[in-house]
Amino acid sequence: MSGPTGISQRNPIVSVFFILCTAVIGFVIIGPIVGFLLALPFYDGSMIELVEKITTPLQYPELRLPVLIMQGFATLVGLILIPSLYLYSFEGVSPKTWLKNTPAIMLLVVTLATIAFMGTNSVFIEWNANFIFPDFLKDFGAWAREREDLVAELTKFFTTFETTGDFILGLFVIALLPAIGEELVFRGMLQPEFYRVSGNHHVAIWISAFIFSAFHMQFFGFVPRMLLGALFGYLYLWSGNFWMPMIAHFINNGFSVLMIYLYQKGTITVNMESTDAAPWPVVLSFTVVFAALMFYFYNYYKTKPHEA
Repeated sequence: MSGPTGISQRNPIVSVFFILCTAVIGFVIIGPIVGFLLALPFYDGSMIELVEKITTPLQYPELRLPVLIMQGFATLVGLILIPSLYLYSFEGVSPKTWLKNTPAIMLLVVTLATIAFMGTNSVFIEWNANFIFPDFLKDFGAWAREREDLVAELTKFFTTFETTGDFILGLFVIALLPAIGEELVFRGMLQPEFYRVSGNHHVAIWISAFIFSAFHMQFFGFVPRMLLGALFGYLYLWSGNFWMPMIAHFINNGFSVLMIYLYQKGTITVNMESTDAAPWPVVLSFTVVFAALMFYFYNYYKTKPHEA
């Protein structure tokens, strides 16, 4: 059993550079511009007013829908359409060829393993959220804390679901699009190139996971997000099936969005936005379940070699 080994014949460092440039330009510039133009009909005001208000969206609840549209198109254009066009035009690769037939049992295994990992990862979430930077990095730590607080406020802003329609849109923008786009770029494109650089699948997975976490610019959640990225990487390596990391990514984000929605409705009492770790009995039991499911997943694909 071996994972995907590369998508380009050019120097892998050059490929990594082109992939990152393509993703950044698409996600930071082109995608948001497209999203901004398409969000205008959903804002009751002028373009100039929207430009002025969008720099401080938290002050304007009416911007929730326009900003979600912008975020959605930033991901759709920047991390899905443009990278796919890059792959097809310059590498002669269609990402759909990475999708393999998947037994229902493995979909269930990945779903349950991802949910179980949330319990395990809650320990790292709490530790990282309370991390104190050393004195020589205190300025960076202060900046990182300000950004973390801002992102937390923005997340709460985006996930205040007043209607079922708000929840469905949030699920689409926060869970589905990132599951496709981020996995396409970080696991589908970058991970194989880092393998070509290092010749080691584990190195490739962890470097990709590191960049994946850094891409989110949230340093008080850096470690748990990197661990999550590594999980997605191993699912892809062991199965050779791009459905596996995509589904796991969607389950991770989608389950969180669903729990937030249910918490707001008063259906459950578990607050998924809390950075507190789960109780130790829960952590231990979830970790055992996660390890057992991953062992089953690994052994299932170990006996079913796939194309490199």
